[in-house]
Amino acid sequence: MNRPPKVALVIETSNAYARELLHGVREWLRHHGPWTLALAEAGRGAAPPPWLKGWKGDGIIARIETPAIAKAVASARLPAVDVSAARLLPDLPWLETDDRAIAHAAAEHLRERGFSQFAYVGDARFNWSRWRHDAFTAHVTGHGLRCWDFAAPVKAGRADGAPDWESELPSLMRWLKALPKPIGVFAGYDIRGVQVLEACRRLGLAVPDQVAVLGVDNDELLCDLADPPLSSVIPDVRRTGYEAASLLDRLMRGEKLRGEGRLFVPLGVATRQSTDVVAVADRHISTAVRFIREHACHGITVADIVKQVPLSRRVLETRFQKLLGRSPHEQIMAVKVDRVKRLLAETDLSLALIADRAGFKHVEYLSVAFKRQVGVTASDYRAGKRSQSGALPLTSVRIP
Repeated sequence: MNRPPKVALVIETSNAYARELLHGVREWLRHHGPWTLALAEAGRGAAPPPWLKGWKGDGIIARIETPAIAKAVASARLPAVDVSAARLLPDLPWLETDDRAIAHAAAEHLRERGFSQFAYVGDARFNWSRWRHDAFTAHVTGHGLRCWDFAAPVKAGRADGAPDWESELPSLMRWLKALPKPIGVFAGYDIRGVQVLEACRRLGLAVPDQVAVLGVDNDELLCDLADPPLSSVIPDVRRTGYEAASLLDRLMRGEKLRGEGRLFVPLGVATRQSTDVVAVADRHISTAVRFIREHACHGITVADIVKQVPLSRRVLETRFQKLLGRSPHEQIMAVKVDRVKRLLAETDLSLALIADRAGFKHVEYLSVAFKRQVGVTASDYRAGKRSQSGALPLTSVRIP
């Protein structure tokens, strides 16, 4: 192909998630471009751009979330990659964020803060929301804890079934008011989280002390404008867009890949005021959890925690296990490993420097602890998270 490939990006520009996909495509082009791009400003669920019909291009990256977009992409008969969870064209290769991993990160974030009661507020129109609900509920109940689900009413007369936030608030408020407190609420995406915060404000519920709220997508502007600022799971969306561009390039060069998919685990959780709490009635254990959160990466041990509370080590460990389902040592390691994961994904620091910053005395100890908790080596984790050149193997995945 002597000229730059002509590629259509059928991706809305109206929300942070979609814009992050576009940022990922842009990053790939910086390394491997150029392409001639066709992109129309659009909102979620909008009709396909009129120019796509009869368009003479070479490939398409699309968020195929409506039958109309599916029909338009299929009719183009061009190499195409789907970056939606809707799976309306199952024969196309597709890439998406890992909703099971997102839900697990959310559950662990809330559990680490001492919550033993949980709830989920999603949007049943979307596969990804249903998958997050199922994985979150399974993870929580798997630890012997309970999870409540908000069954959102669908406003009559809306052809797309989209919720009307203001008219839905009364039912959300009734539901929130009836929940036991304190409770950790996982909202399927940030806008949902902002709505939960508004319902809490109108009810006079204290956030995060009575209701902690966690969203997904880490839309920084939206999260920071929320009252209080909203904590959010950070999906690896840019990498999803980057790898979608890499995959389309392979398809346009003649590779045959049909119906295969790849999921990308989240980068972590951006903690803001909406979950900045320790929801444990035992004030001594609450003090211990806060101490661990603030000092785990400074190389503390359980003996250091004992110095912070008027409890023997045996009593501390017994109460800790009863209230949080893990030992103080396990809590320290969870915080340290989370720090390692962030540094591996977001920096090019050596393992020796990461070990030092996360409170590990030796790289070898970091490696053993990381492999035990995460299931892969630190090097493999970094390779999977940070690979931004060349094509990685495309592996089949099971839908959550």
